[in-house]
Amino acid sequence: MEEKLVERLESAVARLEAISISGFRPAEGGGDAAAAAALDPSIVAFEDLMGEYVGRVSAAAEKIGGHVLDATKVVAEAFAAQKQLLVIVKQTQKPDMAGLAEFLKPLNEVIVKANKMTEGRRSDFFNHLKTAADSLSALAWIAFTGKDCGMSMPIAHVEESWQMAEFYNNKILVEYKNKDPNHVEWAKALKELYVPGLRDYVKSHYPLGPVWSVTGKTTVPAPAKAPKSSGPAPPPPPPASLFSSESPQSSSSRPKVGMAAVFQEINTGKPATAGLRKVTDDMKTKNRADRTGIVGAGEKESGASSRSFSKAGPPKLELQVRKWVVENQIGRKNLVIDDCDSKQSVYVFGCKDSVLQIKGKVNNITVDKCTKMGIVFTDVVAACEIVNCNGVEVQCQGSAPTISVDNTSGCQLYLSKDSLEASITTAKSSEINVLVPGAGPDDDWGEHALPQQFVHVYTDGQFVTTPVSHSGG
Repeated sequence: MEEKLVERLESAVARLEAISISGFRPAEGGGDAAAAAALDPSIVAFEDLMGEYVGRVSAAAEKIGGHVLDATKVVAEAFAAQKQLLVIVKQTQKPDMAGLAEFLKPLNEVIVKANKMTEGRRSDFFNHLKTAADSLSALAWIAFTGKDCGMSMPIAHVEESWQMAEFYNNKILVEYKNKDPNHVEWAKALKELYVPGLRDYVKSHYPLGPVWSVTGKTTVPAPAKAPKSSGPAPPPPPPASLFSSESPQSSSSRPKVGMAAVFQEINTGKPATAGLRKVTDDMKTKNRADRTGIVGAGEKESGASSRSFSKAGPPKLELQVRKWVVENQIGRKNLVIDDCDSKQSVYVFGCKDSVLQIKGKVNNITVDKCTKMGIVFTDVVAACEIVNCNGVEVQCQGSAPTISVDNTSGCQLYLSKDSLEASITTAKSSEINVLVPGAGPDDDWGEHALPQQFVHVYTDGQFVTTPVSHSGG
């Protein structure tokens, strides 16, 4: 028992040092209060939460390694940062908005770090990175200051944040269900970390938000180190909010842009045409000799050649280990992948006004940031994913267990008779139509519009969600 108490005290000292480095420290005489706060039942319960649930996620990530392990370390770092914040809450009074922003800064930095891991070119473990990054928004429950703060209640906030991350977590479960149990264990452990782990912790200790100390000291920002000969250090600039990287500015000093600038100009009382130049006859397009309206042959050739090359980079269609990469194809209607097998995946990125045909069975197909793109494939083992696209058409000639559409505007899905039982998942998408074959070989295809509007009705103590019906479906 005494050894455990010594370990608790050493842990409290380590937390105090970390808090001092992070930019927040209690006023003088707060050492005893910090030690007592570290032994508070709510802090001990949070340590148990980390030891049980974060430990499970980390153990599964150790078996996978690579990017998944890196993302898991960031998750563990975020929970460690929240534990430090909970210790601060126990020994300090509730700060004002500027102080709250400074208080949340360590957690904000970890969340920004996690989001940066999802940027750039998508890796093979993008779903893992996205799940980890999106889930960290659940830790923002500690920023709840009241019903008028614009946030959901802490328990509801944790559940809603995990629902946002669960979209990508389910993709991991589907993709690795029969492939690698370590990834399935990681996904399940991460879900249990938040639901029920963090949710039940908040429900038990902070259902109405963090409970700040009434008799504690006010939080004081740690001063910047300066030479001994210099005077007092100037106060630091106000910190950014939890989910914003912009430097704060007063609304009066910030220059108005967009419609605000238009209304400001109107309110000055100046004539609407003040400052406009008069257009003379020689300035009109119809009277200019250099604008004949006839396109030369040289301009046609340059326009045709520009369609085959994207500003993002040179076009690619190549096999990289086990991934077919199709990138930056513009105006190509005859793209074909015919030498493929069920262990290979296909990644289509940044293509426009092109058609790709995949002959054979592949493991996974991802279409990312494409416009007016057509995809025709035979069979897919795991899933066909359409992400960040606009005006795409996808036709399945064989079977596909899962089709997911995320953040896409305009998508036509053509299903074969073998793929009618496919599970179609949509999120943040619009204008999605699914065409299915008729009963007979000569019958017309049936077109069905997937709903994008929903009605939520509170019935018998819970919300019941039903899609808005579409006519003519």
